[in-house]
Amino acid sequence: MECSFALTGKDYVLVAADTTSARSIIKMKIDEDKIKTLSPHLLMAYSGEPGDTVQFAEYIERNIRLYHIRNLYPLRPQSAAAWIRRSLAESLRSRHPYSVNLLVGGFDTADQSPHLYWIDYLGTMATVPYAAHGYGSYFASSLLDRYHNPDGTLEEGLATLRRAIDETSKRLIVAPGKYMVKVVDKDGIREIEL
Repeated sequence: MECSFALTGKDYVLVAADTTSARSIIKMKIDEDKIKTLSPHLLMAYSGEPGDTVQFAEYIERNIRLYHIRNLYPLRPQSAAAWIRRSLAESLRSRHPYSVNLLVGGFDTADQSPHLYWIDYLGTMATVPYAAHGYGSYFASSLLDRYHNPDGTLEEGLATLRRAIDETSKRLIVAPGKYMVKVVDKDGIREIEL
């Protein structure tokens, strides 16, 4: 019952993911970090099959880091999202496809703008101002649509994110209890409390 949410603001991207690791009806862990830091201004929230998600996230993290080492500069968010989508699409056409849904958010230091990409397990990618994956998306999508302000401050973005999480907690029968929230902006990535 994984849930992940993300939204952009004037100069930031907010990403939230639940911290529950469960299989069937068993809750195994309640402090799982499902948001991977890929570079100083790029992060990725992942959900899906437990083994696939961790393996794919680590594969992406290592290859983006390798690109940075080889070329002495990090990938921009647009390029990173396109490469991640291609990697997922190539795995889909192999014998061992990854069943992973992703929200890739980053801040482009070259043009000083935030970027958010929604990628599903079939390799479909869309550039979006806000996004959600998992069962929480059924409840949060309309709230994000109504309250999202593309020029909003970080406090407004946090309030919108809080509304989406509260609505999911209220309506979803097996709602996750705790969420990890990270923000990426011109200063880099940091974890914040809701």
